[in-house]
Amino acid sequence: MLLYTDKISGDEMLSDSFPYKELENGLLWEVDGKWVVKGAVDVDIGANPSAEGGGEDEGTDDQAVKVVDIVDTFRLQEQPPYDKKQFVAYMKGYIKSISKTLEGEELDCFMKNIQAATKYILGMIKELQFFVGDSMNLEAGLVFAYYKEGATDPTFLYFAHGLKEVKC
Repeated sequence: MLLYTDKISGDEMLSDSFPYKELENGLLWEVDGKWVVKGAVDVDIGANPSAEGGGEDEGTDDQAVKVVDIVDTFRLQEQPPYDKKQFVAYMKGYIKSISKTLEGEELDCFMKNIQAATKYILGMIKELQFFVGDSMNLEAGLVFAYYKEGATDPTFLYFAHGLKEVKC
C-alpha cells in the first residue's frame, strides 16, 4: 500500500486506495470522494425479536453519521473559505516552501506549471471547500473539495508535488 503524506506537515493526506487523475500537467491530482455512513451497523442474525420479547428498537445507542470517506480516513480538517487575495498570498508562501523540497526535473515541472494550476483553482475558488491535515498546519498543503455539476459526491484536488510517497 502507498500512503501520501504532506511534505511540510508530515500529515497523511491520501493513499493508493483512492485512485487519482492528473490535471494541469500532473501538478494537481483529482480524486473522487464518496459520502458513506459510519457507525450504526444493523446486523440481522436471523432471530425473530418479537418472538423473543424484543421490541422494534432494543435500546441500541448506535449513532449513524454520514461522512466523506477521504475526510474521515485522513482526518482532514475543514478551514474557512479563502477569497482570491488570501489564496494568492497562501500560494506565494506555499510555492516557496515546496520549491525547497524539489530539485531537477521535478522543480522545473513545478515552476513551469504552478501558475496554470493556481489559475485553475482560482477559477473555481467560490465553489471550493478547504481542508488541511490533522495537525492543522496552515502552511502545509491545502486540499480542495468541490462538487462537479450534478454530482452528489465531492471531488478533491491535491498539489501532487506537495505529497511524499510512503510505502507501508
